Amino acid sequence: MSQPCPLGRCEGDGLLFDHASNTAYDCECRPQVIARRRARSLSAVIPKRYRHASFDRPPVTDIDAAIVSATRRFVNSIEEKLDQGRGLSFMGPVGTGKTTLAMIVSRAALDAGRTVAIYSLPDLLRKIRHTFDTGDHDDLFDRLTSVDLLHIDDIGAEQTTPWVLEELYSIVNARYEDQRSIVITTNIDDPEKLSEQITPRTVSRLVEMCDDVYVEGPDRRMEPHPA
Repeated sequence: MSQPCPLGRCEGDGLLFDHASNTAYDCECRPQVIARRRARSLSAVIPKRYRHASFDRPPVTDIDAAIVSATRRFVNSIEEKLDQGRGLSFMGPVGTGKTTLAMIVSRAALDAGRTVAIYSLPDLLRKIRHTFDTGDHDDLFDRLTSVDLLHIDDIGAEQTTPWVLEELYSIVNARYEDQRSIVITTNIDDPEKLSEQITPRTVSRLVEMCDDVYVEGPDRRMEPHPA
């Protein structure tokens, strides 16, 4: 089923018809329609653990209010941010709620009818490796480039090799050039150390594309839970 045209002009398929001349022509929403179709086979499912994440529930209610406010402001203007190609970098220690905040952003984009791909970096790289066996690498790369929001968890967690660094740079650079949004999480909260891990040229683009959100606090996964 087609999603409604954001401009209210077509039937959601990106095409307008001139019945007098019996011809069809592109609606202004056509590029977005094409991007949605190309992104359908990408991972856009919110993991079960994060499906009920909200600003009003733990662990978000335990996170510093300024951090939550910065994320909420982004979510409240999600359409504008995506149109501008703006993103967020959630940086900080393990277990502080970075992924939960990033998932709230991704769900807001999905709720707005935008295309989203969600991966941990190790999972994304495994998927890319598999495409070299199937011959689908270029197709996957094009879809990763065209999706409205690319959400990558655990940047810096993957063992760095020349191949990993080049693939990550290629994805980030393509989205940078096309002004498409990225949301990332990383346990490395020092830009210089992150540059050592994923190269300065990749970090330089992420810094320009994304607002940094430093999420600090204890590892909440290690806190005792009631039986």
